[in-house]
Amino acid sequence: MIRLEIVDLPSLNALLNGISALLITAGYYFIRRRRVTPHRACMVAAFITSSLFLISYLFYHYHAGSRPFQGQGWTRPLYFTILISHTVLATLVVPFVLITLSRALKGQFVRHASIARWTLPVWWYVSVTGVAVYWMLYRWYPS
Repeated sequence: MIRLEIVDLPSLNALLNGISALLITAGYYFIRRRRVTPHRACMVAAFITSSLFLISYLFYHYHAGSRPFQGQGWTRPLYFTILISHTVLATLVVPFVLITLSRALKGQFVRHASIARWTLPVWWYVSVTGVAVYWMLYRWYPS
């Protein structure tokens, strides 16, 4: 049995974000080729993975608090640019993901597609920059 400690959660969160980004990419690939069933499977899996990430992220920060960025020089403005854009878009994308998924599940495919073309790239960016934030915070400058 795998036993996770609080200190393991940032790595788990980065893994979940990375998996979400890959699933979103695969979902896009499939829908561009009009392969609806694998597209649906990828996007539902991405939603579940992102939801697990959010639960784990909130649990971690409730119990461990936040970690200050230790970098100096050019990495500092780079980190905060990525972090701020990631945080703002992560907050804004949640209702769009829910609306996009809801429209697809209701069979409202024209309405789904009209919002998905905005939701997908933002959701993908949030997933990728989540991994970047983790890497800069926990791997470039480990404590």
